[in-house]
Amino acid sequence: MGTGKLNRRKFLAGAAAGAGAFLFAGCGKKENVLRIVSSLPRTGSAQGQTDTIVNGIRMAMDEYNNELFGNKLVHKDMDDATAAQGQWDAGKEADNAREAAADKDVMVFIGPYNSGASMVSQPILSEAGLLQVSPAATWPGLTKKVPGNQKDEPAVHRKDGKINFCRVCPTDFVQGPLSAVFAKEVLGVKKVYILDDKELYGNGIAGLFKKKCEELGVTVLGHESIVASQKNFKTVIAAVRGTNPDLLYFGGTSQSGGPQIAIDMKGEGLKCPLMVPDGCYEKAFIDGAGADTFSAVPCYATIGGYDPGQMVAAGGNGAAFVKRYKEKYGKDPEAYAVYGYEACKVFLEGAKAVGKKDRAEILKAVLATKDFDKGAVGKWSFDADGDTSLRVLTISKIEGTNFKPQKTITE
Repeated sequence: MGTGKLNRRKFLAGAAAGAGAFLFAGCGKKENVLRIVSSLPRTGSAQGQTDTIVNGIRMAMDEYNNELFGNKLVHKDMDDATAAQGQWDAGKEADNAREAAADKDVMVFIGPYNSGASMVSQPILSEAGLLQVSPAATWPGLTKKVPGNQKDEPAVHRKDGKINFCRVCPTDFVQGPLSAVFAKEVLGVKKVYILDDKELYGNGIAGLFKKKCEELGVTVLGHESIVASQKNFKTVIAAVRGTNPDLLYFGGTSQSGGPQIAIDMKGEGLKCPLMVPDGCYEKAFIDGAGADTFSAVPCYATIGGYDPGQMVAAGGNGAAFVKRYKEKYGKDPEAYAVYGYEACKVFLEGAKAVGKKDRAEILKAVLATKDFDKGAVGKWSFDADGDTSLRVLTISKIEGTNFKPQKTITE
């Protein structure tokens, strides 16, 4: 090969390399990314609630200018629901968890919304050592032994006993029993009939409500599970009416029959009050049944923590959160928006303290959270199981198209 040709080839190769470098520089330097994944039902009637949870997550990120120790904060909004089911799907939740676990830029998995979905994702994320913070999954067995529960919980959800799951919302250990206390002491209930949707969350909270009723001397006239996919529950409600209860309690969600039960109570002339848990504490429940239904059927709904209206009245960080939310999104937050914010905020503070993208260290730092007061729900800590020390229940009555708080009980 001649020297001239060799030099010419060296020149062309160098020119090409220089052009490549120029083009790369022109496109901008590759950014370092810290990814926050959320997995929530973004399809179906729960979307209104999960929209506000996602808004809360993004509000927390905004407070750090979407950057943390040289990494751009990026939120990936994943859907664990399907149009066919209209609610969460086990296959989608598992896929989301596996995708998050495989992405080394993901430092936290915020979710899920449903307790049953958590049973799917928690073992996958536990094996990956990835922090999981739920803003809404309330079944106690995800973190603690439940008396009378035959499942090997919570061990079955964890890899080698390692804890990676925590939650910023109070559990059903708070909601179920305190709902029963309210029913007896405030509503004067002596006889109750209980229905549930047969799912982990609904059946579980109904069982805890039932147990406390029995302890309080409230007669449980019956407890049965509905088939949530049925078009209506007229036959069930007619049978319940025949027992003449002072209250009908439904353990379930807006997606698993809650609105239709209210509709059928009106249609079948069951005039006692209806009580529902936080799975129905959303606008979708009121819209699904219709405000006129609740003019005939008094309905009480419970939420772990405080209603946004109460947060405004109390002032402080909670009121500031609601004010910023309304300014940013032009409407009031749903009840669980604040827990989306709180979940992301406690993660960001933990990660900030670690100062680098390290799953193991961030997990350790967040689980060690004590006296956290940088969020919007007051001062709280994580216990050894990953549960919040916040033990508050608010009971609201549906009036028109709104939830109006009636009483707040603190344990």
